[in-house]
Amino acid sequence: GDALPLQTFPPSRKQPVPVSSPAACQPRRLPARPLLRPAEVCQAGDAYTREKFKPQPTRDLEKEKRRLQNILATGKDEVEDEVQQVFVRKKEEEPAEPDRFEELMNEIQERREFLAEMEALGQGKKYQGIVLTEISQKLHEMEIIDKKRSEEMRNIMTKAFPVGNKSNLQD
Repeated sequence: GDALPLQTFPPSRKQPVPVSSPAACQPRRLPARPLLRPAEVCQAGDAYTREKFKPQPTRDLEKEKRRLQNILATGKDEVEDEVQQVFVRKKEEEPAEPDRFEELMNEIQERREFLAEMEALGQGKKYQGIVLTEISQKLHEMEIIDKKRSEEMRNIMTKAFPVGNKSNLQD
């Protein structure tokens, strides 16, 4: 790393002997004893002991027997029948159409998520105007639904609890 010497010496016939520390030139010596343990020491420990295999049932044998008997008797798998029954039950239990107010809330949430994804991708400015316009339209529609509901509730409440004279209330 130092600068080269300014004077150059003529080449001599004798090779100069490099001076260096004795530890750097000599290779490292291996220890007198090997680091490996003898086989007896390894076998004496727990390294070669295996855990006992304990089988566990992977399926219910009685259920499997009933299933196979049913297949042989009827030619059909009862599991398929259960799946069809569950599917039929689910169809019957389906509620009426979801409320329009809830649908609008879900649509607004979807648009917010879409806008967040586009902003993460660096395309937020491109879609922001469109999405915010759609969200404002949905909010306006929700306000209209809310006004209708509150009007209906007011009508129901006035029919159920008619407001009369104060004299009727004091008696």
